[in-house]
Amino acid sequence: MNFRTLGLLGLAATLSLTSASAFAQEPVATTPAATAAPAAPLKLSNKWRIEVHEGSNNTGTLLFRVTPDKGTATDVLVNIKKGRSENGVARDVKDTFKKVLDPKVYHIEGDDGEDVLVKKRKGPDFEVKLVESTLKGTRINLDKE
Repeated sequence: MNFRTLGLLGLAATLSLTSASAFAQEPVATTPAATAAPAAPLKLSNKWRIEVHEGSNNTGTLLFRVTPDKGTATDVLVNIKKGRSENGVARDVKDTFKKVLDPKVYHIEGDDGEDVLVKKRKGPDFEVKLVESTLKGTRINLDKE
């Protein structure tokens, strides 16, 4: 064995011992609350604009979550067919929001064909969030107003 090989073996042994000792610490007791990620603060508003850009290139879904301040979230699943125009996607979003959300609490309307407004009638301010989209070609922007 030459000196170079011995040097590499020594370096490898040192690194493996150092790595093993770095992980050989006392276990730390964790509780479920300590390991759960803290919830992000809600972005609250009394009015939201959902902007739809481009039509759908495939059949898919848009999953929105509407969460009132200190309230229970409501998921709104919008089914979109392939080939829907930008205005058609916005209409599907508007119609589904109207079916799912309580009309005594929320007012939903279309604006400029490709936008949907979700307004508070009564109750606390709320957040609208796009959780998931399986649509290709369609982009959704959410703005507080």
